[in-house]
Amino acid sequence: MAEYTEDSIKTLEWKEHIRLRPGMYIGKLGDGSSPDDGIYVLLKEVIDNAIDEFVMGHGKIIEVTLDDGAVWVRDYGRGIPLGKLMDCAAKINTGAKYDSEAFKKSVGLNGVGIKAVNALSENFNIQAFREGKTKDLVFSRGEITKDCKRAYKTVEPDGTELGFRPDPKIFPKYQFQEEYLEKMFRYYSYLNTGLTIKFNGKTFRSKNGLLDLLTETISEEPLYPIAHLTGPDIEIAFTHGQQYGEDYYSFVNGQHTTQGGTHLAAFREAFVKAVRDFYGKKYDAADIRGAIIAAISVKVQEPVFESQTKTKLGSTHMAPDGQTVRTFIGNFVAKEIDNHLHMFPDSAKALETRIQQAEQERKDLKGIQKLARERARKAKINNSKLRDCRVHLDTKHKKREQTTIFITEGNSASGTIGKARDVDTQAVFSLKGKPLNCFGLSKKVVYENEEFNLLQHALNIEDGMEGLRYNRVVLATDADVDGMHIRLLLVTFFLQFFSDLIKQGHLYILQTPLFRVRNKKITRYCYSDQERLAALKECGKSAEITRFKGLGEIDGKEMSDFIGSNIRLEPVIIEAGSSIKEMLTFYMGKNTQDRQKYIIENLRVEESLDAETAESETMEEAV
Repeated sequence: MAEYTEDSIKTLEWKEHIRLRPGMYIGKLGDGSSPDDGIYVLLKEVIDNAIDEFVMGHGKIIEVTLDDGAVWVRDYGRGIPLGKLMDCAAKINTGAKYDSEAFKKSVGLNGVGIKAVNALSENFNIQAFREGKTKDLVFSRGEITKDCKRAYKTVEPDGTELGFRPDPKIFPKYQFQEEYLEKMFRYYSYLNTGLTIKFNGKTFRSKNGLLDLLTETISEEPLYPIAHLTGPDIEIAFTHGQQYGEDYYSFVNGQHTTQGGTHLAAFREAFVKAVRDFYGKKYDAADIRGAIIAAISVKVQEPVFESQTKTKLGSTHMAPDGQTVRTFIGNFVAKEIDNHLHMFPDSAKALETRIQQAEQERKDLKGIQKLARERARKAKINNSKLRDCRVHLDTKHKKREQTTIFITEGNSASGTIGKARDVDTQAVFSLKGKPLNCFGLSKKVVYENEEFNLLQHALNIEDGMEGLRYNRVVLATDADVDGMHIRLLLVTFFLQFFSDLIKQGHLYILQTPLFRVRNKKITRYCYSDQERLAALKECGKSAEITRFKGLGEIDGKEMSDFIGSNIRLEPVIIEAGSSIKEMLTFYMGKNTQDRQKYIIENLRVEESLDAETAESETMEEAV
């Protein structure tokens, strides 16, 4: 055992500590396939500063450019004081928000922010424009590479421009998903009315805050017009739809709290109480909140979050010496919802009708749920479909964010993944074949169909996403027609009954290699024809080429690499404004002729495929 001496005590420089323990500052690293991966946190740290300038009344436009993995952000605020540019970029615990009253309801108060971006970037450029003068600095992994000692004249308007490229040593094979970025900017615009964000040719702007959020998010006609309630430090919008479950968007000081927290818990509780008091009936809470679509935004002084990534509010008070979050939200909701329902009797009637329908549906399901739960309890004792892992998302384990469940087809694929998996964080659920097409069916089918029932119990999502046991739900099917059909049937199941799983970014498709190209010294796995040709060029004419037709053909040793650190996941994303009902009707309904027409009109013509094949053969011959 090594001796514990004075030499054992080390002091790291700020950039060394951030690079050694990046998870402390930006949460999980990831490759960009998940919306809470670290590269998005880096961008948020930059944009939050620009948003703070807007909140202070300086600069109504923020320009964001994504180009080849690098991001540039230009705001038109006051600009960082030129003499403090180096401190703000590279001196930990330095910022303007510690003593300012105006910044007490800001998210970033720890003085780390862009210093973490600097330390974790391969290239980091920062330039301030202020009163006709400018100064710029360039860093690489926290080390200064260009230091502009003196400010020089400029005609550029005041503000700050910051560009960074995440360090591939920290984020190997990362890729920004534009859908995630657009969603982020859209939310920023909802929460900051009057702000314009320009991103790669698209403009995001909102006039009506959370009302716009729900209007643009809800794809089907709501049961009653969206209620929009505002007050000092709080804004709420809500309605009910036709979907199953509860759908919430929660924010604190402009931060999207994807995991909710004390403010969302207070709203859910207060909403039930307000509705019961209005109708004078003790309706079940699940019936009142069933199919609700709501957004809540609050401003809290010196908020406390449960992690550095600020996805869950832990504060119990609106301010260190103020009333509790629960009381503040409860009083607002009680008064405003009662007023709203009295002012709009048609909405009140529609809401009560929906509650009564939910009550009846729950009673109809009660008997079958009991039988299904008994089956699930028996299956837990010896569930051959589920090979569980030791760590789960609904615990406080340090590996909880890594938890993954692979949904596979057949025993062959599940056996291969089962041998290769990390038993701590990776589980496997095996399907016996193609699942039922559940489009158009009621939720009864979730309990009547043994496979669906066991799947929902494995995920623990029957009563909502709060108990979800795995952070990533991965569809691991063969890359053939049957495998893609199974993917569609499973996506249909989740869209129909548990759409929040997709909306919250938990559903993925596993990408596995199509080819293996190798010689005696080199082995390359290829996910496309382009990668195959590149591997052929590297390995030479005598290389052996293997075409993988299914997951069962890949041995455990190879599979451990494909589901380990080099895993490739494609997120399942619902585009903003997309109608789930229309999408499912078209792709999974009985409109066979419409689908046939669509396929015929969008087929790749034979000539172009022949040309591609000839080109590929020519390239192989050249190799």
